[in-house]
Amino acid sequence: MRPLRPFRLLVPVVAIAAALGLFLGIGLIAFSVGGGGGSRASGLCDTVGPPVGVGLGGRAGTTIGDLSDEQRENAATIIGVAREMGAPPRAWLIALATAMQESTLRNINYGDRDSLGLFQQRPSMGWGSPAEVTDPVYSTTIFIERLLQVPGWDQLPVTVAAQTVQRSAFPDAYAKWEGLAAQLVQQLADVAAVPEHCGPTAATLPEGAARTAISFALGEVGKAYVWGATGPDTYDCSGLMLRAFQAAGIELPRVSRDQFNSGGHVPIDQAQPGDLLFYATDPSDPSTIHHVTLYMGDGQMVEAPYSGESVRVQPVPWNYKELVPLATRPGTAPNTV
Repeated sequence: MRPLRPFRLLVPVVAIAAALGLFLGIGLIAFSVGGGGGSRASGLCDTVGPPVGVGLGGRAGTTIGDLSDEQRENAATIIGVAREMGAPPRAWLIALATAMQESTLRNINYGDRDSLGLFQQRPSMGWGSPAEVTDPVYSTTIFIERLLQVPGWDQLPVTVAAQTVQRSAFPDAYAKWEGLAAQLVQQLADVAAVPEHCGPTAATLPEGAARTAISFALGEVGKAYVWGATGPDTYDCSGLMLRAFQAAGIELPRVSRDQFNSGGHVPIDQAQPGDLLFYATDPSDPSTIHHVTLYMGDGQMVEAPYSGESVRVQPVPWNYKELVPLATRPGTAPNTV
């Protein structure tokens, strides 16, 4: 493993303390979740996190207000190290989401096999010595260095970028921490600019049913696919859509080919967040539909894909030969959109 480049003082103690003090003073920022528009949460790109102030996973769970002083200090360290290295805010967000999934932002001295520290890095896999990987500055530095070496890392969904570096046994689990990571970046670093390629945040999701359905589905990311399952712990493709739109007050049929006819149709190049996308053996014949996904906007979708995989966020495969050319907009009358 190549040695890390020297740092003159990666994370000045005063800077971290000041950032932490600002964070503690500000507390949880309240975003409007009832309408469209609003400001973008800093650094949240390509995929959507849960609404700010909602328990992570869409249920009662971890929010910023639940974090301990130790977790907040470690978050400030990660941001400080990444910023000192010249990494952009998107890298900070990926690092924070990764550390939250791996250790819940705690610098622990145990883990699976020889995994240690904030990022659960394994000395036996070339990450460094036990002492190094349990040093938050070192562990953040080597994570960021390896992230920046991934081709096109800044264009990848957070969960894909994190998995490329970490090689986790649960690759889709990082996605559920994006909302929290974005809040930490905004509150600890006060970063407001988001690159143009970034996708919508919880604050800019569409109004009404589409927003609720997307938020529900994202809350289920990481849960296993089981054929015929409709939750709450496992799903198949149409079962996830069924429950997502039930949460939004819209009843869908149980199976994907029937869900295709549950609303008005639009060409897929006119799809909006909240529309359903379908795969079919013969895309011109709706009776051959065998899969459904939920479009989130900016070329991203959330789906329960197939056995052996979990609910995940993926880029829409616009050129896939089985993608049906029409999307369905639940809650609208057939052929009225």
